Amino acid sequence: MPNTDFDAVIIGSGPNGLAAAILLQQQGLKVLIVEGKNHIGGGMRSAELTLPGFIHDICSAVHPMAAASPFLRNLPLADYGLHYIDPTVLAAHPLDGGTAAALYKDITQTAETLNIDKQYYADFVEPLVASWPDIVQDILSPLGFPKHPRKYLRFGLQAALPASLFSKRFKGKELKALFAGMAAHSLLDFNQLTTSAIALVLTMAGHHSGWPIVRGGSQQLAQSMAAYFCALGGKIETGIWIKSLEQLPKTRAIFFDTSPKQLLEIAGHRLTPLYKKQLNRYRYGAGLFKIDWALDGPVPFIAESCRQAGTVHIGNTFEEIAHAEKLVSQGKHAEKPFVLFAQQSLFDPSRAPIGKQVAWGYCHVPNGSTRDMSEQIESQIERYAPGFRDLILARSLTNTEDLENYNPNYIGGDVNGGALDLRQLFTRPALRFSPYRTSAKGLYICSASTPPGGGVHGMGGFHAAKCALKDIFHIAL
Repeated sequence: MPNTDFDAVIIGSGPNGLAAAILLQQQGLKVLIVEGKNHIGGGMRSAELTLPGFIHDICSAVHPMAAASPFLRNLPLADYGLHYIDPTVLAAHPLDGGTAAALYKDITQTAETLNIDKQYYADFVEPLVASWPDIVQDILSPLGFPKHPRKYLRFGLQAALPASLFSKRFKGKELKALFAGMAAHSLLDFNQLTTSAIALVLTMAGHHSGWPIVRGGSQQLAQSMAAYFCALGGKIETGIWIKSLEQLPKTRAIFFDTSPKQLLEIAGHRLTPLYKKQLNRYRYGAGLFKIDWALDGPVPFIAESCRQAGTVHIGNTFEEIAHAEKLVSQGKHAEKPFVLFAQQSLFDPSRAPIGKQVAWGYCHVPNGSTRDMSEQIESQIERYAPGFRDLILARSLTNTEDLENYNPNYIGGDVNGGALDLRQLFTRPALRFSPYRTSAKGLYICSASTPPGGGVHGMGGFHAAKCALKDIFHIAL
């Protein structure tokens, strides 16, 4: 650990930690990032998990929120090695019988896959997508007065609804299914308020900015952010697990790109009893069971749009997906789970040897579950891609325990940094005027456990750094 002084120290190098560090360094401050692992990135890491030459994304794989992020999209990351690749189809959703709904960047192309709801979808989505540039900053911010109240209210009134209620306006199974796949990213029972929010955000982001993958693997997004940060004069130390504040050099501000659990373990002695009580009450959401595959060729989906998609949502109808997500919310396992599936090497040949493919997929499980769900996941894929199992050369299995061992922020396998229900959507990790300030001066939390929650967008880090710039360094942005 350097023995020099720093203006700010960031604990953790996930997208939010890197974003906070970049914003602070851009203001001419002296910033240090400390990462426990030997490689930076948090959820943005890639590795040969199965066979040599097959590059798998360990956590995040497809990046609609990175492409849409008001902060990340304005950084010169392309100059530091970042290259986005846009799949032909952003996300496909196969249905029994060989048909599929599909999300394209183009609204009209998407509507063409939605049968009876074709015109309704276009009429409903077009004004929302048109308003996206004006409201995205507020969507990805803590609760406050929006800059464009009328446009934000039009979005917010829809977003607050449970997905189960929102879907009743659709007539056909295609749009209902497409919406269910989007809403399932919330990891919540569809009867919960705000489960429509994530569906609308992912849809709007797709039509505005796409659902890109990163050439070479998600690790390259982390590498480009780190390279830019270092070019600004920042410093990064890896392989140092912080257990105590005493390990850190002298600094005016400390940022925790960690869960509330790690914040308590490292700095609990500096926090007030009330704030510690709030953090101890923080609730974590469902976990994941994940599989990475090395394949002998492309996945033989029946529906053509699935064969051209970067992401495939597998779970059939709205009703079937809603049932699976309800079971998980009740602490049970679904025998026909919703499967989020990605096939990056279809569009990025650097991920696999010539003629081969990689694939990435997971289903939701109760927090802390160690049950092997590989049979259920592969059965769901085989249902829409007969012959899939015959292509498997090797697989890597990851349960919730493995996820938390890999990244201590993933408590019980929760990659969203805590349940994203109404109680914790804007008040994560505690009910405070600013969710980024802890009860101790100079200590901030900037992880996915702060608004706007999980996803690779860096906005939690951006807002926390902006808060500290005003509090500590008297710099208003």
